[in-house]
Amino acid sequence: MIETLKTLVNIPSPSGMTEEAIRFAEQELNALGVKTSRLHKGALLATFSGRSGKARLLTAHVDTLGAMVKDILPSGRLRLTQVGGYAWTAIEGENCLVHREEGEAIEGTILIHQSSVHVYKDTNSAERSASNIEVRLDEKVHSREDVTALGIEIGDFVSFDPRFQVTSSGYVKSRHLDDKASVAILLDLAKDLIRYDLPHTVHFLISNYEEVGFGGNAGIPEDVVEYIAVDMGALGDGQHSDEYTVSICAKDSSGPYDIGLRRKFTALCKAHEIAYKVDIYPYYGSDASAAIRAGYDVRHALIGPGIESSHSYERTHLSSMEATRELLNRYVQSTMEEEA
Repeated sequence: MIETLKTLVNIPSPSGMTEEAIRFAEQELNALGVKTSRLHKGALLATFSGRSGKARLLTAHVDTLGAMVKDILPSGRLRLTQVGGYAWTAIEGENCLVHREEGEAIEGTILIHQSSVHVYKDTNSAERSASNIEVRLDEKVHSREDVTALGIEIGDFVSFDPRFQVTSSGYVKSRHLDDKASVAILLDLAKDLIRYDLPHTVHFLISNYEEVGFGGNAGIPEDVVEYIAVDMGALGDGQHSDEYTVSICAKDSSGPYDIGLRRKFTALCKAHEIAYKVDIYPYYGSDASAAIRAGYDVRHALIGPGIESSHSYERTHLSSMEATRELLNRYVQSTMEEEA
């Protein structure tokens, strides 16, 4: 899982620029002999056949936070527009890549305009916003014309350096663990699913527009009865999730998740001694809730590894990923008729 995760987070894939990450997942599944197909909007669907006509869908998303070039300034720096929701302070000082339509990406750094404390009195106090966060390109540019001569244009995508690390104590630190940690879990789980006599067909949906709100609301096979978003558990004040357990969401900003599925997940955790926490996320929405809003008649749930500092420089622990994988492993082998 960790090697897969390392590869994934180092593939730039802000929402809207996900082809390479989707292709990686596709190749990993095809190498196992898994049947896959593409949705019109670029997401990946994989199917593991089971005995029952009722199917389950597990979804995780490869799209991440990022940015696009909003303006090219006379100084040769770039202004950005956000892709996904995050605080400008979360990317200040981060290295980045500007992805041109042609040629290799160009390196740069994201900085506040008033970055030098020897020049600007308000370096500390200035509010970070779209009007003063800029990309300093690692090229000899001094004007808008210099930048356009490099082939950089308005609308080019900007990706953030993930800075992936695994510590000796088992912590995984990186940008974009939301939700590439869960994609890595599903790709690893696939190695077991191809060997199982599954009671129900299982579909994987590797979605590509979750961070902008509509990743999982199309292309759901007609046989799907249970829709499980595998996404991060959010940590912070007032939260019960942590970095060492699988987080099971009872409610987020979209409302409660299916109580029967939640109880089934907690029962599986208790029966198989899987460390878990039940939690509520006040400012959160998932691909499962997007499917419900789109009108799909499915039971929906949300589980995943606990991620610290979500939408910033994130961290989880290997034990949380393992607990999530084990819960999914037990879930796909259970029947829909089993009482929670």
